[in-house]
Amino acid sequence: MATHSTYDAQGWSAKLYNKSASFVYSAAYTAPVLGMLQAQPGEKIIDLGCGSGEVTFELEKIVKQAPGGLVVGVDFSEAMIAKCKESGMQHAFVSDIQSLDIPMSAFNDGNQNFKFDAAFSNATLHWCKRDPAGVLESVKRVLKPGGRLAVEFGGMHNCIGIRSHLHRSLKARGYDAVSMDPWFFPSVAEYSKLLTAASFDIKQIELVPRITALEDGVRGWLELFARSQILKECSTEEASAIIGEVVEACKPDCLDSEGNWSMMYTRLRFVAILN
Repeated sequence: MATHSTYDAQGWSAKLYNKSASFVYSAAYTAPVLGMLQAQPGEKIIDLGCGSGEVTFELEKIVKQAPGGLVVGVDFSEAMIAKCKESGMQHAFVSDIQSLDIPMSAFNDGNQNFKFDAAFSNATLHWCKRDPAGVLESVKRVLKPGGRLAVEFGGMHNCIGIRSHLHRSLKARGYDAVSMDPWFFPSVAEYSKLLTAASFDIKQIELVPRITALEDGVRGWLELFARSQILKECSTEEASAIIGEVVEACKPDCLDSEGNWSMMYTRLRFVAILN
């Protein structure tokens, strides 16, 4: 099991992320939301929750085909941003996108009226449980009127089964699983209400189920996404026991007869225009 020293102060490990969750930024899984974004040469785009930067670099290749093209990456994890910079990303910043605070002067060439043409986010907004509306307020501050927001993240029914087993094991040990749960998996109706309240015109929004293969199994997934998040208050022994219980409980649904693990992801995808 990974130890706490594996993770940064925000509970993330770029090394574990690249090892166990490369599917997150795979071409097959990012194609739908990138298709909604329709990045164009010369555009200025902000990637909210850029992770270790793989998709951000792909966006950069597109926009830099014309003068003025710019991509800025933002992530809450210091480890992720460090990995981005090691890989050569020029504009990468640590910030909580629920209350975005980045040094615009680092890339706006002195233009006080600078705004992005588009905002993009993949597999991030479900971590914004504290203030989902704050994410949209952050986008409004940096996106030009008529600018678009293209997003995919975990929606209602995401990680179904695994999440409930985590809750069950935590409750059995006297923990308040609801308050410890870091995830925000909204329905279409729930998130549509947030977008409308934030002055976004919704062009497309849907929940899409996706069977996701897990190369490192449910255990590897839990080590990366649960140990330093929903299980962060647990001792090493407790966390190990809980992960073991969840793995066993998920075998009937997540492990096939050939030894292949998978789980059900349900993605909320949308594209909206700022009025």
